Amino acid sequence: LKSTYDTGDFDIWYILSGEGAGEIFNIDEFTGEIHVHKSLDREKKAFYVLHAQAIDRRTGQPVEPESEFIIKVQDINDNAPHFINEPYTSSIPEMSPMGTTVVQVTAIDADDPMFGNNAKLIYSILQGEPYFSVEPKTGSTVVTSWPNIDREASEKYFVVIQVKDMLGNTGGYSATTTVTITLTDVNDNGPTFQHNLYTFAILESAPVGTTVGRVMAEDADVGINARMNYTLDDLEESATFRVQTDPATEEGIVILARPLDYESKRRFVIAIEVINSFVDTRFLSINEFRDRTMLKMLVLDVDEPPVFSAPFYEWKILENALVGTLVGTVYARDADAANNPIRFSISNNIEIKNVFRIDANNGTVFLVKPLDRETAAWQNLTIIAKETNKNQLSSVSVVIQVLDVNDNIPTLSRDYQPYVCEGTQAGEVIQVISAMDADDPAEGHHFYFSMVPDKNLNPNFTIRDNQDNTAGILTRRSTFTRHDRILYQLPVVITDSGSPPLSSTATFTISICICQSRGHCQSSGMEALALSMGFNLQALLGLSICFITVTVLALLMVAVWRHRIVQQQKPVMEELDTEKYSKKIVHYDESEGILDAPNQIVPLRQHPHCRKSTFCREEVVASVRLSLCHSHLIGPEDEIFRQFMIDRLAEADQDPCVPPYDCLHCYAFEGTGSLTGSLSSLESSNFDPYLNRPYDPGPSFFKLSRWQGANDYDTSF
Repeated sequence: LKSTYDTGDFDIWYILSGEGAGEIFNIDEFTGEIHVHKSLDREKKAFYVLHAQAIDRRTGQPVEPESEFIIKVQDINDNAPHFINEPYTSSIPEMSPMGTTVVQVTAIDADDPMFGNNAKLIYSILQGEPYFSVEPKTGSTVVTSWPNIDREASEKYFVVIQVKDMLGNTGGYSATTTVTITLTDVNDNGPTFQHNLYTFAILESAPVGTTVGRVMAEDADVGINARMNYTLDDLEESATFRVQTDPATEEGIVILARPLDYESKRRFVIAIEVINSFVDTRFLSINEFRDRTMLKMLVLDVDEPPVFSAPFYEWKILENALVGTLVGTVYARDADAANNPIRFSISNNIEIKNVFRIDANNGTVFLVKPLDRETAAWQNLTIIAKETNKNQLSSVSVVIQVLDVNDNIPTLSRDYQPYVCEGTQAGEVIQVISAMDADDPAEGHHFYFSMVPDKNLNPNFTIRDNQDNTAGILTRRSTFTRHDRILYQLPVVITDSGSPPLSSTATFTISICICQSRGHCQSSGMEALALSMGFNLQALLGLSICFITVTVLALLMVAVWRHRIVQQQKPVMEELDTEKYSKKIVHYDESEGILDAPNQIVPLRQHPHCRKSTFCREEVVASVRLSLCHSHLIGPEDEIFRQFMIDRLAEADQDPCVPPYDCLHCYAFEGTGSLTGSLSSLESSNFDPYLNRPYDPGPSFFKLSRWQGANDYDTSF
């Protein structure tokens, strides 16, 4: 502020009053300059009304009247835009044209819309293209940008919309919101039959109103758009059959409308047509909403045809039944007195005949091809019974229900890539997993999740079964860092509730990540490449070292093996020098009941490779063999006995086939009175000088010595 009376000699005193005076705004009393002492927020207060007065310092009187002025706070971009009325949900009919309005989203910005671009917003699509778009500047209306979006392809879409201030320029703020868009069904699909030809058989005696069979068409739409009506196109204009729609199952029921006469007409061929109950004319150009199939009606004679024991058969068989398993038996008889033999056959198409075989003589149906309930849960057979000498036949429908067995292992419902952020606390759920199974148990699926039995003590992670076919992977500690380890393996066993239960093991690769503020994992460079390969740099180095170690060990094993081969080709042992080792190889023979024998040189047996190719043992002369037969008459002093022992020792010393410790054991001669001989040492006293000494009988002959007299060892009579 500046007074016109201010001459610059500081004789004017400036005073400021009003909103914020002294608190937010201060004035220099000498110069009139106004200063701001606190931060201003335009969104709280956009302007201030102040009053200023100039007073003469000498007189104390105002030199001018009090003046009023307004200070306006200029806006800056300090507020981010945000969406209101969240969450956004909407539904539109499928097949809507391009440009159809889906929903209106609104965002506001607290900045001044009249100043610059601070509050000027622009909208864009982050997720949802190319099916949806948003008007960027003129409004915030979400519209369709793709023609004919099909509900049968995807029923729900999640569109992420972003809003930015400053018209999207750099330095502005942004916000996002998610719009959930559901496609409602329209009748854009027509019904279609599963087969081009249906075959039914009916007795000519069937009353009017009898149900001949059922046909069913499929429609991809739902609700009222899937309702259909069946009509007959009587190609032969006989009006023999009619069709009506079952409102509960949307099946076409073929009903007999007139009596049949086998002799006049045995087969009818009619066409059946199905059309939607409600047709959307907008889609007539792409679909006729109708389909057509043929029905072949076989009229069976009741005069002479075989009669089945039941109007129809319903069997059940497990899907894991072996080829050759008996499925069931149909019984038929000839109603006539002739009681002609019956022959059975299957009248279905070749696909059914490849699965089942019937014994033509007894009507027994066997399985000839493995079943799979997941492919076909029901099998419909038409079995024909025919007399051998006539053309009359009858048929019966057989419905075979393929019972489910637990033959599919549970698997993960999708591919999971769990990760743990550094700093994650113990007990936090890092991933929720679920499983699926191709089987269809009657009580519904129930999966159990557990750790691998030998991995129950995993110190890093554990699994928690939520008892709702899902499980959570939890951390067991809070010290995960990428410096220690980047990847962890966690095997998890998934078991179903079948009988017997089946299980599979899924191994999760859990990575340790440096996460962003929103918890998203980020990695880059060589570390990301190694992580994508399932390794870190330390692991790659360790694998290289292991590979080198294994290679070196393999080379060493080959060298050792070759060395052993060379050694085996060398002679095992040189010729034994008897004189050199005679004093070193000693054998002691001590045994109860024999005399001590002097130490003898034990000839070592030669190695089998060093033996001579032939060895002829000297034959013992007949006289020696004869002397053996009369050994009880020969004493040790006899020359024949001595020569025999010498010959036997010579043979043992030269024979390489006998044990290596053969030696002569000298026994006291036992006499000639019996096979045992005498126990006296008198008769053998001349045989061995070692016996000419006092003899202690020892404990073995203690009682015998008492007969002779204690301590009486006199050898003379």
